[in-house]
Amino acid sequence: MRLADTLNNSLQNPADFAHGPAFPLRPIRSFVRREGRMTHAQQRALADYWATFGVDAVAGLLNLEALFGRSASRTLEIGFGNGESLATMAAAHPDEDYLGIEVHRPGVGHLLLRATALQLTNLRVLCTDAVEALDRQIPDDAFDRIQIFFPDPWPKVRHHKRRLIQAERVTLLVRKLKPGGQLHVATDCEDYADVILALFNAIPELENVAGDGGFVPRPVWRPLTRFEQRGQRLGHLIRDLLFTRRVSGDHREQNA
Repeated sequence: MRLADTLNNSLQNPADFAHGPAFPLRPIRSFVRREGRMTHAQQRALADYWATFGVDAVAGLLNLEALFGRSASRTLEIGFGNGESLATMAAAHPDEDYLGIEVHRPGVGHLLLRATALQLTNLRVLCTDAVEALDRQIPDDAFDRIQIFFPDPWPKVRHHKRRLIQAERVTLLVRKLKPGGQLHVATDCEDYADVILALFNAIPELENVAGDGGFVPRPVWRPLTRFEQRGQRLGHLIRDLLFTRRVSGDHREQNA
């Protein structure tokens, strides 16, 4: 049967929808693919260097020790943009491993160029939807730090549903942290910062590093990005949120 016939039949039989729509609903994405034009260098990087740094979106959980070839402290960055700050951190801490997730290919290509130029061996990249990766590929209790720097604020109220950090996703983020691991977010959007702060403070498994339950100064390990420097010139207030996953009694007994 043709798709048009199926649709017509569905319209003629409303009772068919009594138990839900005939077709699966599209998930609300936290991004729109406005990639623009990729440079030749970025295209070349994806072709030549993906095999070195890239992680394919295959079924099943990643084996991070096998992926990096060792056991080390691990950081996950979600939405790394052009990857400059992530490459800087990986270069500054060769004894730690970094996994970055970014959906926009020009940014991935830029990071691959930087990683190659810096001869990084402690960096891997996923080019996919971060929420799907967290749900399907990233194991629980895997990272010492998860960082999300300057996520798209989707400033219009009708677009707030597209924001990456939502109540139902915070628990998912926390699960991916090791007990004692840190969740670090930076944003220059005032109302988004307040929303994230309230969400994190409401999670019993999270402890705010800020003694007053608010924001922290920029930690020394977070490099200044060009985006951030531009925001500062425009008078934007940058806020850092730093939380730790509490160590439960069960985890303390396991490590005793």
